[in-house]
Amino acid sequence: MMDLSRERIVITGGAGFLGGRIQAQLRASGVPGENILVPLIEDYDLTSEAAVIRMYADMAPSVVIHLAAEVGGIGANLDNPGRFFYANMAMGLHLIERARIVGLKKFVQIGTICAYPKFTPVPFKEADLWAGYPEETNAPYGIAKKALLVMLQAYRAQYGLSGIFLLPVNLYGPGDNFDLQTSHVIPALIRKFVQARRRGEETVEVWGTGSASREFFYVDDCARGIILATQQYDDGEPVNLGAGFEITIKDLAEKIKQLTGFDGELVWDATRPDGQPRRCLDTSRAKERFGFSAEVGFDEGLQRTIDWYCNQEQD
Repeated sequence: MMDLSRERIVITGGAGFLGGRIQAQLRASGVPGENILVPLIEDYDLTSEAAVIRMYADMAPSVVIHLAAEVGGIGANLDNPGRFFYANMAMGLHLIERARIVGLKKFVQIGTICAYPKFTPVPFKEADLWAGYPEETNAPYGIAKKALLVMLQAYRAQYGLSGIFLLPVNLYGPGDNFDLQTSHVIPALIRKFVQARRRGEETVEVWGTGSASREFFYVDDCARGIILATQQYDDGEPVNLGAGFEITIKDLAEKIKQLTGFDGELVWDATRPDGQPRRCLDTSRAKERFGFSAEVGFDEGLQRTIDWYCNQEQD
């Protein structure tokens, strides 16, 4: 097991939703605050090779947890396919190559379940990752991340770089992104229902048909899983991280409607894409390899997220 209290840990994207939780859990586990380093985009554009070289020189990490990504919901993926491919590919490419050059002890790449084929059998098993083409609306993003898995496997084989690749399912929780232009489905629905209730509106529009299913993973559980993998896992095979359940978007919308106290009607816009038909992970490898399983129940996690949003008075 790697003793992280003795390491200098760079967390790219560490100021964000998931990164903040990882920082907090590392500190709580005994990692000194001065050994947790977060390169801010204002200082280091990680799509630039020169900036990545400078970041490694300035921060001198022994471990890199690469969370940083350019990502969004279906709308954002449709609007930015080229940017999402380039930015995610470039960041990982430069960070992994520099990790090899400096002799980094451990590189942790956070992937995406958008890398799975569109019609992957449920539950998704890591062995099915290459069994088809991803869902079209997020394929550029998913393929860029999946290419980094291949890079890490190749660098492990040729250079002995200790790099692991984790595939967390859709995250949610307090502090999520609630911007309707870029958010994922749970924060978008929470914002829509809370706003509609406050304004006394009678309807809320929801994208798609509601038939697609998703698995949702509480952000604090995900942070714990990433830290466990960083400490205990050292293999080239990818590992799913999730809660091991699925819910249709229709049932999700009805659940959030109830929890937010909105008593109007849902209007489904079937002209909008549903995205991948189903998403639910087989999480047995994480359990077997480093003893991880999710702890926060879905209803509990949703209520915490709704309460947090309502307390922000963002509307």
